[in-house]
Amino acid sequence: MSRILYLLLAFVLSWPLAAQEDAKPVEIVDLIKKHGLEQSRVMEIASWITDVYGPRLTGSPMLDKATEWAQKELGSWGMQNVHLEEWGPFGRGWEMTHFEMHASAPSYWPIIAYPKAWSPPVSGSGEVVYLEIYEEKDLEKYRGKLAGKFVLMDTIRQVEEPFEGLAKRHDAESLLKLANAGQPTPRPRRGNRAGGFNLNRAIWEMLEAEKPMAVLDRSYKGDLGTVFVSGARSAERGGVRDEGQYVVPQVTLSVEHYNRIFRMMNKGLNVTLNIDLQARYTNPDGMEHNILAEIPGSDLADEVVMFGAHFDSWHTGTGATDNGAGSAVMMEAARILLETIKESGVQPRRTLRLALWTGEEQGLLGSRAYVGDHFARFDSMGYTPQSLRPAQDEVSAYYNLDNGTGKIRGVYLQGNPEVGPIFREWLEPFEDLGAATLSLQNTGGTDHLSFDGAGIPGFQFIQDPMAYFARTHHSNMDNWDHLVEDDLKQAATIVAYFVWQTAMRDEKMPRKPTDLDLMDR
Repeated sequence: MSRILYLLLAFVLSWPLAAQEDAKPVEIVDLIKKHGLEQSRVMEIASWITDVYGPRLTGSPMLDKATEWAQKELGSWGMQNVHLEEWGPFGRGWEMTHFEMHASAPSYWPIIAYPKAWSPPVSGSGEVVYLEIYEEKDLEKYRGKLAGKFVLMDTIRQVEEPFEGLAKRHDAESLLKLANAGQPTPRPRRGNRAGGFNLNRAIWEMLEAEKPMAVLDRSYKGDLGTVFVSGARSAERGGVRDEGQYVVPQVTLSVEHYNRIFRMMNKGLNVTLNIDLQARYTNPDGMEHNILAEIPGSDLADEVVMFGAHFDSWHTGTGATDNGAGSAVMMEAARILLETIKESGVQPRRTLRLALWTGEEQGLLGSRAYVGDHFARFDSMGYTPQSLRPAQDEVSAYYNLDNGTGKIRGVYLQGNPEVGPIFREWLEPFEDLGAATLSLQNTGGTDHLSFDGAGIPGFQFIQDPMAYFARTHHSNMDNWDHLVEDDLKQAATIVAYFVWQTAMRDEKMPRKPTDLDLMDR
């Protein structure tokens, strides 16, 4: 009897150990998927960025408020070394506090329109004139006649009714085309257009001297009240941000309302408009800031994996698809990684560094300044091998997201074929989520180019285009409602896994031969 009891007791005591040995260990990818797909917070993060702290024009008080919120949020999650890094000078900022516009003659009707950023305050009414200038001598027809007038700069744009939806996803054909694309080819330089540039400059010099009530143009694309708006211009490029620089008030109208005004004028009718724009210039010190935060590494802590997106936006919508989506995804990726580390007990080998950039919309200014401060000195001629700083070699890779709300379908390899097999393996767990394509090509200008230009592997993900350029990019429709939840959850999960895998490799990511290497030979 005692022998039977002994054997039974031995079996009972050994059963938990046997069960543990048979159980499959929890994989990091499964934890990342759990926190990214099942316990996501990405839409709530995006709502704070857009609904509460949008828009986030560089230099504006709202961007400052958004920056303060982001720092507190990241710190509350457990991110380390959360701080701002100053860059500049950017110049003066701008904030709009009130705007309305309507026609008062020959009849009343409200106008769908938005001021261009950096337009000064203006209030009053005036007649509309069309500026018809083909060569410099045509300027004389308008000298002394434009003060207090609304000046039209464009002709009518015909509007075609859409018979298909604007939103699109990549299909097998478009993904195959990307996958088969070879090395990216340099973009050809634009031809010399000195004559056109000189005429445009002469026009704006006249406008600045005449001081019309406002210059009006129409949205260059879009319809149904969608207005695509960016910044005002002046005779001097970039001069609108210079302290004390006079800027002509400038407003972009919906195409339908612009066309209506133009058609009425073609009938010989005098059109009178009223405007009330309250705006102010801000940011007296002219400096701006990027947001940085880290998850410390372990045995390779001196090496860094960076991931980021630009935090700034234009001013008409709330900066949702451009680029609250990317910022929310990158913040969510950091949160996923923190939860994964907490649950697994495994620390990343390399330090993980999140960056939220500002000034991207004005020319990658924030990321370029950061790269210049830390990795490579930059001048008007670009980077040189002699300009590289020691820290440049410590960055394994930089990952960026800035193409709207569409889910990730793969990665642009930026002409670096050696990372292809690595990324293909990392995409395998996400094939069922539609991410499997690698392309040697590059995508349009965003912050990964600042790193790529300094010889650091910098990558932008392939995303479904959705209605990004057709409806939301830089428009008044760029709001939270056009974010696709499942897409952002998928994107944050994949980004988190790529960052983790990059941190855990024995070697840093392969670097492609660059112009810097060729110059050093």
